Amino acid sequence: MIALVALVAGVVAGLLLHPTVPGWLEPYLPIAVVAALDAVFGAARAWLVKIFDAKVFVVSFVSNVLVAALIVYLGDKLGVGGQLSTAVVVVLGIRIFGNAAAIRRHIFRA
Repeated sequence: MIALVALVAGVVAGLLLHPTVPGWLEPYLPIAVVAALDAVFGAARAWLVKIFDAKVFVVSFVSNVLVAALIVYLGDKLGVGGQLSTAVVVVLGIRIFGNAAAIRRHIFRA
């Protein structure tokens, strides 16, 4: 319940405050969002099968975002940022869809 309230509060704050993203952070924000979504879908799956642990979720959330951003940063420094960004999105996308499928199977028994 706390997570849902925090999500709603964050969305409302974003809509009311219209935050801006610094230019140097713009290439990393989409990757960070996808990494965060991976952690959220993993947490939802864990919650449904009753193995959710808040500590694991927080560590997973922060580490996913940091590792994904680091990979993209290194790719930028090596001159292959676009390719590594695509690779990160593909890998995290596969994980997100895998978790979404598991959630669907659990909820709909299909």
